[in-house]
Amino acid sequence: MRLPLALILAALCLSASGAARAVVVERVDITGLDEEMTENVRVSLSLVDAIGKDLSGRRLGFLLREAQNEAREALEPFGYYAPTIVVERQRGNGPVTVVGEARAPDAGGGAPADDRPDDGAPAEDPGADDTSADAAPAARGGQGNVRVTLRIQPGQPVRVRNSDIAIVGEGGQDRYLGREIDAFVPSPGAVFNHSDYEASRNRISRRLTERGYFDADFLSRRVEVTRAEHAADIDLVWSSGERYDMGPTTFVQQPHIIRDDLLRKLVYWNEGDYFHQGRLDRLRTSLAKLDYFALVDISPDPSQAVDKRVPVTVTLTPAKRSIYTAGVSFGTDSGAGVRLGVERRFVNDRGHKALAQLDYAQKRKTLTLQYRIPAFAWRDGWYTVSAQAYDEQTDYIDTRRIEFVGSRSGQYNEHINLVASLHALRERWFFEVADDGEGALAAPAYRYATFTFPSVRAEYVNVDDRIFPRSGIGGFLMLRSGVQGIGSDANFVQLHARATNYRGIGDDSRLILRAEAGYTWTNALVDMPPSLRYYAGGDRSIRGYEWREVGPRVDTDHGRYAVGAKNVVTASVEYERYFLGSWGAAVFVDSGSAFDGTSPDWHTGVGIGARWRSPVGPLRVDIARGLDHPDSPFTLGLSIGTEF
Repeated sequence: MRLPLALILAALCLSASGAARAVVVERVDITGLDEEMTENVRVSLSLVDAIGKDLSGRRLGFLLREAQNEAREALEPFGYYAPTIVVERQRGNGPVTVVGEARAPDAGGGAPADDRPDDGAPAEDPGADDTSADAAPAARGGQGNVRVTLRIQPGQPVRVRNSDIAIVGEGGQDRYLGREIDAFVPSPGAVFNHSDYEASRNRISRRLTERGYFDADFLSRRVEVTRAEHAADIDLVWSSGERYDMGPTTFVQQPHIIRDDLLRKLVYWNEGDYFHQGRLDRLRTSLAKLDYFALVDISPDPSQAVDKRVPVTVTLTPAKRSIYTAGVSFGTDSGAGVRLGVERRFVNDRGHKALAQLDYAQKRKTLTLQYRIPAFAWRDGWYTVSAQAYDEQTDYIDTRRIEFVGSRSGQYNEHINLVASLHALRERWFFEVADDGEGALAAPAYRYATFTFPSVRAEYVNVDDRIFPRSGIGGFLMLRSGVQGIGSDANFVQLHARATNYRGIGDDSRLILRAEAGYTWTNALVDMPPSLRYYAGGDRSIRGYEWREVGPRVDTDHGRYAVGAKNVVTASVEYERYFLGSWGAAVFVDSGSAFDGTSPDWHTGVGIGARWRSPVGPLRVDIARGLDHPDSPFTLGLSIGTEF
C-alpha cells in the first residue's frame, strides 16, 4: 500500500518538530561568586526556571543569551557594574561549548542608580537562529540533557566617590537626625551596595516622620555611577518642613469598660509637646501590659492637625473579661493532681484584677488568692495583695504554711522591673527522720516559725525575643531580711541572683549559659523554715538529679532527703541545634550544690534533650544522669515556656 507523498512529508515534519523540542536543561552552575551574590544571580536567571522542561533549540538559545544580561543586572546591587561573564553549555557527555562571553564596557557616562531599567523580560526574537550545536542533534532525532555553567568574575567594584547627604529646614538642627546622617552607609570609599543605600535612605525618611516632620520631602535624590572610573556619586537632600506637635488624645472603647481618666494617666506628654512616635509606642506598651484589651490601635492624623498639633485617637477593643484554666499534673514527689484557676482581667471600671488558683495533688496542695490595683505614680506597675496556703506531706516531710504578701511593682525602664514587698509567713514543718527503734519518734516533733520581712527584687530582661531569644541576657536579683523580735523568730539576710545568657550561633543554633547564686547570713539556720532555704536539683537547676535532691540531707525511713541549705550555686551550659524547622535537639552540662558551709559539694549532671519551638515558648524533653555515683539513675524532665 502506497501512502500519499504529502502525508509522508507531514509525518517527517512532525517528527523533526517533536525532536527539536526534546532539549532539557539538567542544571545551571554558577562559579566565581560568594554565596550571597550566587544566590541573587540564580534567582534572576530565566534559565533556572526552565530546568527540567522541554525546550526548543530556538528557546534555549534565547535563554542562554539572556543569562548574560540577567546575571549582570543581578550583580549591580552589590556594586559590581563591570563583570566578565562566560556562558558554557555541555550536552550529555559531549564537549563544553562557549555560547556567550561578555564584559560590561569600562567606558561610558554616568547612570543614575535610582533610574532602573525596565524589569520586563525582552520578548523572544521569532527570527533568531537555532543554536547549531543543539538544533542539529535535535533535527536528527537525538535527545539529551544540557548542563549550563556561568563563569563570572565580578571585576572591580564601584565605590562611593562623593556623598552629599543633608536635611535642610528645621530638621537640619535636630541632633538625632544628624546622627542618622552621620551613620549613613555606604560612606565615601565604601563599595556602593544598593541594599545598604536604600536601607539608610529609608531609615532617615522614616525617622523624619517619627519625629514629627510630616511635610518632609526630597529636594534631590540621585546616584550617578561612572563605570569608567568605578565611582558612584550620591546626592540625597531632604526638606524637613516644620515639626508638628502633640495634639489632643482621644480614647475610644468599644464597649466602654475602664474609666478614661484612669487611662489618661498613661499619657506621659502634654498637648503642645513636640511629636515623637516613641511617645505613642510607650503608650501602646503600657496599655498592652494592663491586659484589659485584645486590640490597641493608636492613630495619629497629621491631616487633621490644627496649628501643627496632631490629634491622636486610641481605639481599644476589650479582651475577654474572665480567663478559666484547668489541667492535670503528675510529679514523682507530689503525685497525680489537677490545677484549676480563674482570673478576672477587670473587676470594675477602676481596672482592679482578681485571681484564684488551686493546685491539688496527692501529696502537695496550694491555694493562691490575689488582688491587684493599677499604680501609675512614680512608675507603671501594680499594688498587689495576695494570700497563699500550702500543704505538703511526702515520704519525708510534713509541712504547712500560710503567707500574706503586699507588694508594689514598677517598670523602671525598658529592661528593668522593680518589686518591693512585705511578707508575713507562718510555717509548721516536721522531717520524718528514721526511727531509732526505741519509739522515741512515735509522735511528730513539729517546729513552728513566724517571719515578717521586707524584700526587694530587680528583674532584668534585655533579649531580642522573649518567646525564643537568640541574643541577650535576663535574670533577677533579690534581697530580703528579717530581724528577730520585730516580727521574725531569727535574724537573717538573703541575697539571691540568677542570670541566663543567650548567644545565637548561625541560623539554626544557640548557646544558653545559666548561673545562680544565693547566700544566707544567719546564726539560726535551724529556725529557718523550709520555704526560706535553698535547694538544688531538678529541671531548672541541676538536671540528672531529682527536685531538691542536692544539698544537706537527713536519713528517713524512706531514704535520704534534702532539708534545705543556707547557700546555693549552680551553673549550666547548653547547646541547641534545630534541624527540621521548629524541631531540634540539645546537649547540656549542669553543675552546682546547695550547702551550709563555705565549700560546695559539687554535683554534675549531663544529658540530651528534644526541643520544639512552640508558639508559647520552647517545649523541652530532657534525659539526664548525675555523674557523682556510678549507679545514679536517669531522670526525665518535661517543661514548656520561656524563662521570662
